[in-house]
Amino acid sequence: MMYQFSKGQSFKKLTELAKKPYDLTAEGNLTPKRIHEFISECCGYRLLYGTERITPDVIQALNELSIEAEAIKKMNAMQSGEIINKIEGYPSESRSVLHTATRDFFENPNLAKEAVHETELAKIELDKLEKFIKVIEEEKKYTDLILIGIGGSELGPKANFEALKVVQRTNTRVFFLANVDPDDAAKILASCQLDKCLVLCISKSGNTLETLTNETFIKESFIKKGLNPKDHFVAITSKGSPMDDKSQYLETFYLTDSVGGRYSSTSMVGGVLLSFACGFSTFMEFLKGANAMDKAALEDDLKTNLPLMAALIGIWNRNFLNHDTLAIIPYSEALNRFPSHIQQLDMESNGKHIDRSGNEIDFNTGPIIWGEPCTNAQHSFFQLIHQGTTIVPLEFIGFKKSQLHIDMEFQGTTSQEKLLANLFAQIIALSTGQKNENPNKEFLGNRPSHLIFAEQLDPFSLGALLSFYEHKVAFQGFIWNINSFDQEGVQLGKVLANKIIEQFIEKKTGKTGQPYPVGEAFLAL
Repeated sequence: MMYQFSKGQSFKKLTELAKKPYDLTAEGNLTPKRIHEFISECCGYRLLYGTERITPDVIQALNELSIEAEAIKKMNAMQSGEIINKIEGYPSESRSVLHTATRDFFENPNLAKEAVHETELAKIELDKLEKFIKVIEEEKKYTDLILIGIGGSELGPKANFEALKVVQRTNTRVFFLANVDPDDAAKILASCQLDKCLVLCISKSGNTLETLTNETFIKESFIKKGLNPKDHFVAITSKGSPMDDKSQYLETFYLTDSVGGRYSSTSMVGGVLLSFACGFSTFMEFLKGANAMDKAALEDDLKTNLPLMAALIGIWNRNFLNHDTLAIIPYSEALNRFPSHIQQLDMESNGKHIDRSGNEIDFNTGPIIWGEPCTNAQHSFFQLIHQGTTIVPLEFIGFKKSQLHIDMEFQGTTSQEKLLANLFAQIIALSTGQKNENPNKEFLGNRPSHLIFAEQLDPFSLGALLSFYEHKVAFQGFIWNINSFDQEGVQLGKVLANKIIEQFIEKKTGKTGQPYPVGEAFLAL
């Protein structure tokens, strides 16, 4: 019988433990000893979870849950290239999931046949990229770059670029065009220098409507200026796709079926941009960090397997304490787009209502993911988090040192020290709360949170952080027994949009096609 999340012994045990979760507000319950005991560590990161409503018994039961689900075995299967992107008994993508192979160029590579093959393909593209970037840097012909993509083709690359802008090459500028909003395209065209501009067009299928529309929009602007688009446009797509046309592009980089869009920023989807803007060596260090966390995700010990520990904490909060959302709060302005990327990664992966056999499930899956960088967020939505009626678990990200080491002292402390003081204070305040005779000044506490903490945000630590989240999401999918690697939920809207597009065309041409009354009602507005 296939494993079922809500039917095992550990589920029953956790349900009982959740009836009386650890009280963080009780005198003497949040101590320095607890903070230091509840830590997992690897790849330069420490995961501090003493401010979650857990006990050693809860951690033991969560570990038993992961063993019941064979979470580590499934992670090994994923990284080895077994076909795990499928629903038993129903038509599905039936693919391997091998984004880890796009960075498996370092110590102890996976030796499974499928993984080795995928890594060899990735290495071909990586070598091609290194040569391409070398020519770009030597010729100094291109200073601007427009990335055209949507979803995983834009969110991840943009988040990574923003995080590493501190090492951006001088005299380069980067623009992102995702929305099929003509105002966005027009603003970009007004800002960049087309004769010195590269345009990355990213679509795995080669037929993403928004991307093709924006590509044509930008391409026409080049033609109007007397420029040959082939000298400026670069394709990132699958072999054999409609975009795989070397007569149309300066260069073409390839993706494989086993790398999903939201997991693709360590492939050429993120690599071309990051190498152009920050240098090829920066991209390689980023890959090295991701690969290090990939290996950590295969460890049995929760003290060193940060993604699995974080996944289990998330399951405790979602399924046993019944919290619907998770706020990701980085205390680094460089990670200002990172929560948006993780929002897609998590919600597109684990927003599912059936298991791997196509059966309706009887428990909650992925939480609602949201977040913004602090300390600005403290002056925005933290009022609700501290004193509202909805408990919002938080995942804080922090770094001991700033990226640039440029700081000043004001009223006895530096800006970085003030940033960290705010971070630690929020964690403590959310946990312990505050009693007060004035109910308006009372904080109930017991707001669970944990902290992912490293020395500094750099290419290696960013790669490790990205991989941490990818594997956290995958582990939760393994334990819930759902397929985290397809995204059928985005397809229906696309189909209906195409029907309405046809009606726009019919109105312009006077032709009559397939009637779609509901769409016509909106078009009449």
